[in-house]
Amino acid sequence: MKYVHYLLLVFVLTPLQAALPIAVDGQQLPSLAPMLEKTTPAVVNIATRGQTRRRFQLPLPADSLFYRFFDLPSIERIQETQSLGSGVIIDSEKGYILTNNHVIKDAYEITVTLSDGRELLAEIIGRDPDTDVAVIRIPPDDLTQVPIADSSRLRVGDFVVAIGNPFGLGQTVTSGIVSALGRSGLGIESYEDFIQTDASINLGNSGGALVNLRGELVGINTAIFGNGNSGNIGIGFAIPINLAHGIMRQLIEYGEVRRGRLGAQGQNLTPQLARAFDIETKSGFIVTQIETRSPADKAGLLVGDVIVSANQRSIRTARDMYNLVGLLHIGQSIDFKLYRKGEEINLTAVIQPIEVPVVDGSEFNRILAGAKIGEIRESSLEKGLVTYLKVIEVEVDLNAWEAGIRKDDIFHSVNKQLIRTLDEAAEAFANNRRGMILNIQRGDRELYLLINKD
Repeated sequence: MKYVHYLLLVFVLTPLQAALPIAVDGQQLPSLAPMLEKTTPAVVNIATRGQTRRRFQLPLPADSLFYRFFDLPSIERIQETQSLGSGVIIDSEKGYILTNNHVIKDAYEITVTLSDGRELLAEIIGRDPDTDVAVIRIPPDDLTQVPIADSSRLRVGDFVVAIGNPFGLGQTVTSGIVSALGRSGLGIESYEDFIQTDASINLGNSGGALVNLRGELVGINTAIFGNGNSGNIGIGFAIPINLAHGIMRQLIEYGEVRRGRLGAQGQNLTPQLARAFDIETKSGFIVTQIETRSPADKAGLLVGDVIVSANQRSIRTARDMYNLVGLLHIGQSIDFKLYRKGEEINLTAVIQPIEVPVVDGSEFNRILAGAKIGEIRESSLEKGLVTYLKVIEVEVDLNAWEAGIRKDDIFHSVNKQLIRTLDEAAEAFANNRRGMILNIQRGDRELYLLINKD
């Protein structure tokens, strides 16, 4: 399980002298065995072999000017990795398995072990690090799939069962209840909407099944609460299957998750701001910025609106809003309840694709021909709306490539003139026809490139 190390204690128990009766006074004792006999064949063990690449700079001072003015080479080291986890067969006819992204991250070989002992090699269909969901596929030969429940109907107190491969011991079953729903703000993933359970989840349970007492899949086990010195303390988290299955469909269809945008930025409502806005609610999301022609703009949202619920879910913080938008698919709608100048209003917005304007670098300068440069807009809780220029593609052996421009380079400035949009870039390059120094970010470091005159 992510972020947590464990100490495994093995207890030796003396054998029971007599088996428990199957019935008392004619009443059969309750057992999960019949349900598990149908469900456990759909839960698999996953073992991976992978490689991580780490780059080390030459032994120069961290603030050395050499890093800024020259593209100095770095030393790359490859480290072999291994991991253990679990997965759930969702489609037996096509061999699709749901698991966690962190289980198969950096893997070049994935071995799936079925409950009947068969070992099969798997291929990666798609991964979504932002929600920690991944889809892999094995040959669809005599597989069993688990039925899927509607996780939106879960209630706190419902009994659940976790099935996985803790500590690599083999398939293991634990039980508990749903302790809480809609957990977020944990810092585990970018987008969070977890089921919390006290069913014991341990290292290796990642990607395993959380099922109800009918054997229907309600979640994908993902993480536990704790630190490196603690074991399981009865606080585990699972991704709701409604969310995981939606991500899975996109990964199968596109190989990636295509998220949309709302186009509204904001901040938390505080009691002090609530008094200033003359509204009774003490929490919510205050809209501070609206992008022109964005879904928020088209829906009629205005700066100063205080959103208190969306799709019948309470919006108490900016994190709630960020999660809700990030977990919706393109084309889905959001029904807002908000306050505007003390009056309650209802609006509906439709999530739209994130459009990236792209131009060829030759529009700025002949030496940049062959580089496709995009204007990227990103929203985050920490920085709000951020706009920057990124190299989407570079054709080898054309001018931009020969000048040292590479895919994923981020442009910062031209001769100390900041450039964040395509319009700013056009102006900056037009004013520097005699040659210029381009400041870019490549990976986790900055460097300068000399751009020759036209």
